[in-house]
Amino acid sequence: MTLPDLSFLLPDSERPASTATDGAAQDEALQSATAETLLVAELRAYQAELESQNKVLRYSQAMAESASERFETLFARVPLALMVVDEHDMVVQANSMAHHSFQPTERDRPLTSLQPFVSAAHAQRVQAAFTEARLYGHSEVTEVVFDIEGHAPITGDLHIARIEAPQGVGAPPQVQFLCAVIDQGPLLAERQALQRSAQDVQERNERLLASEKRLEAVINSAMDAIVCVDQHQRITVFNPTAAALFQCSAADALGSPLERFLPDAAQAMAFAQLTTQAMLGEMMARTASGRELAVEVSVSFERHAAGETTTVFARDLTGRKRAEAARAELEAQLRESHKMQAVGTMAGGIAHDFNNILSAILGNVVLARADCPADSPAQESLREIEKAGRRARDLVRQILAFSRNEPPERSAVALAEVVHDTERLLRVTLPPGIDLQLQVPPTLPRVLADPTQVEQALLNLCTNAIHAIGSAHGYIQVVASAVQADQRLAERLGLSPGAYVALAVQDDGPGMDAATLQRIFEPFFTTKPVGQGTGLGLAVVHGVMRTHGGAVDVQSAPGAGSRFTLYFPVAANAPSVAEEAPATAQPPLAPPAPEAAAPAQRPHVVYVDDDEALTFLVQRVLRRRGYEVTAFNDPHAAVAALRQDPQRADLLVTDYNMPGYSGVELLRDVVALRADLPVALASGYVTPDIEQAALAAGARALIHKPNDVEELCATVAALLQAARG
Repeated sequence: MTLPDLSFLLPDSERPASTATDGAAQDEALQSATAETLLVAELRAYQAELESQNKVLRYSQAMAESASERFETLFARVPLALMVVDEHDMVVQANSMAHHSFQPTERDRPLTSLQPFVSAAHAQRVQAAFTEARLYGHSEVTEVVFDIEGHAPITGDLHIARIEAPQGVGAPPQVQFLCAVIDQGPLLAERQALQRSAQDVQERNERLLASEKRLEAVINSAMDAIVCVDQHQRITVFNPTAAALFQCSAADALGSPLERFLPDAAQAMAFAQLTTQAMLGEMMARTASGRELAVEVSVSFERHAAGETTTVFARDLTGRKRAEAARAELEAQLRESHKMQAVGTMAGGIAHDFNNILSAILGNVVLARADCPADSPAQESLREIEKAGRRARDLVRQILAFSRNEPPERSAVALAEVVHDTERLLRVTLPPGIDLQLQVPPTLPRVLADPTQVEQALLNLCTNAIHAIGSAHGYIQVVASAVQADQRLAERLGLSPGAYVALAVQDDGPGMDAATLQRIFEPFFTTKPVGQGTGLGLAVVHGVMRTHGGAVDVQSAPGAGSRFTLYFPVAANAPSVAEEAPATAQPPLAPPAPEAAAPAQRPHVVYVDDDEALTFLVQRVLRRRGYEVTAFNDPHAAVAALRQDPQRADLLVTDYNMPGYSGVELLRDVVALRADLPVALASGYVTPDIEQAALAAGARALIHKPNDVEELCATVAALLQAARG
């Protein structure tokens, strides 16, 4: 092997001199030197590249070492519990925060594995998170509870990242997990506080919403009209009651000015700066159609950030005013009823005394007729006296029935007959300048009435018409017709629907104004001069129609005369007068006279009454019939006489109403002395209560005063006959 020629590396001065013979060799050597020069250049470039790579490698190694130091520093000092766990749950590395959290003291369980610290309730979630990190490189599980023995548990979020640790040339990397435990204790408490706060806010919102719904329901169901207006007095709330009251829909009312419905309420807005609410009282409101109505208004003012809101409450006074009017009418009726009651009480007292007077008159007439020959001219006068007395007796009974506010004894009456009987009485006293006209068809249906009361009512109306016309010429027209009460007439007069006979009395007198019409039925009210009227005529008419279930209607105007119409109910199933067959009059049966007896065997009748004229009359009547009569005006004296000799009397007849000692009390005392003594009780007005009390005390019969002489004698004879058996 030959050595290479490296002379080209020497300087030119040290090179050997060439010879001519060496020319070819020199060319060859020159070529070889060029190739070597190129090789050296490549070697130098390669060396420079290696040096550069060594520098980069040293820099990278230094950076890696620096990064490793920084990672270790960060791993150790980061305020999180960090640990590196291998696939077997072994803790390869853990920072101080992890040791401090999971192993607070040296006596605690060492941090060698992570799973033993996981609460049993969260173990499955943590295992699933590690599986997810192995597959996808990372995972997260929140609010994991780690049990630290002897210490409070840790609640935190577990973040897991998969890392691969190199194991050398050709060896597969080892899979490890970088775990970070973020303690959520403070955050969880704050989160729970926020959740509770959010829940409280939600509950408050729900309560607020419920309150708004309740308020809306209250507003919509309120009985008063509720209208809210803004600071410009534009309507913002219009409840259904307001819509019904003002006859305007809410959609149409919203945005309208308040003056549209409450023209006078706008001036109350000036109170907004002085108070929070104001009572405006009664004022006139206007509906959408322009109709006015009375309302009671109050307002409430509310100030807020957006401005002012005024709530107007309007209450409809139509019903209240109608009720007040009805109440005033009822009070007027009550006052009238009290007046009528007072009149009835007074009339009852007068009628009781008048009964005794009539009994004496009628009894003495019977005795006078018996004493006069049948062809005596006095018989006619006595008959007229008896007839007038009987009419007075019927009127007294009517007054007593009226004073006790009890229904009269009504029957089917031919109204035409009653009208013609009244006409005969009126013709006698009718002034010559007044024409009495009757239009009463004979075929009218019978009415359910008391003929005496009907006659009295008609007589009072005609008498008032005569007084109204006075000395002037005029007419009085009495018209009767059958009518059917329609709904309008029934509601206006308070009648029951059905058939009626209308009896109208019309005159062409001066008439009456509205103020007089309101008071004509008041007792003692009269437009006549003092001493010319009692003011009871129309009050009696009103009472008669009330007790008959009918009504009286009045139509009058100044200068147009007056028309009084009486409505009598038609008697049910009663034929008209034309349909009835004429009845054959039969003479009344006379009571049997007592049998002739010796003076010692005459029946002894004890008669007790506080009226001397009546006791004198009864003594005369019964003695003429053959009875022995002992009369007493003092009931105490009668009881004393019976106590001395109870067996002497055969019959006791006593008055019911005596001062300080009623007939029922006398009856009880007599029954206590002698239980088998028959007793008859006489009264001017026998009510069901009086009858029940008398029969319960032991009375055998009731006698109505003023009674006929024959009726009294018949009752006495019947009781004595029953006592003898």
